[in-house]
Amino acid sequence: MFEFFLKGGFLMWPILLCSVIAFAIILERLWYFRRIKTNVGNLTAQIKRLLFEGRLEEAERLCKETRGPVAHILAVGIHIHRRAYPEKKKIISRAGSRELRKLEKNLRGLGIIAHISPLLGLLGTVTGMIKCFMKIQELGGKVNASVLAGGIWEALITTAAGLSVAIPVIIFYHYFEGKVDSFSHQMKDAAEVLTEWLGIKQRGTERTEQLKEDVEYGV
Repeated sequence: MFEFFLKGGFLMWPILLCSVIAFAIILERLWYFRRIKTNVGNLTAQIKRLLFEGRLEEAERLCKETRGPVAHILAVGIHIHRRAYPEKKKIISRAGSRELRKLEKNLRGLGIIAHISPLLGLLGTVTGMIKCFMKIQELGGKVNASVLAGGIWEALITTAAGLSVAIPVIIFYHYFEGKVDSFSHQMKDAAEVLTEWLGIKQRGTERTEQLKEDVEYGV
């Protein structure tokens, strides 16, 4: 098998390196998404109920005990509920951006490998074919058909290797992209719940302050 690998030429080594890196990224992302897997719909419904019932400590504790970006954003929003409303929106937005970067970690590298692996394979085949035809020219065109066929299939090994790496990488890349999109929508839903609750809370605070001023001035 190793001898077969060597027949593909020096470009088989960068293709092998791409496969090792891609395999490591895929394993890391599978482990990460499995670790943060949770029933987001149930969590959001529970948190929303607790928030509108005024049980903030219980809601924050539940968020901290749950893994995942949605739980983290909800925990941040509850923790900063006493701050000014515009500031709260900015903090929640920054927290969402940080969680999105965590979800997309290493996916750019996976996409690059998916694109360059078949190109490396094609380059290996082209260089192999060039060498093959140079050999034919040296022999003045007098070459055995079996020798010519052997040179061609050796040149095609790199293309096969590049495609063998690229195809599964592309599949996993789009799978992870789908996961990121799903979590992104879930985080937006969580942010909307927080924004609704914080907006009601803010209006309630402003109304209380207005009533105090009315009392002071005898309105």
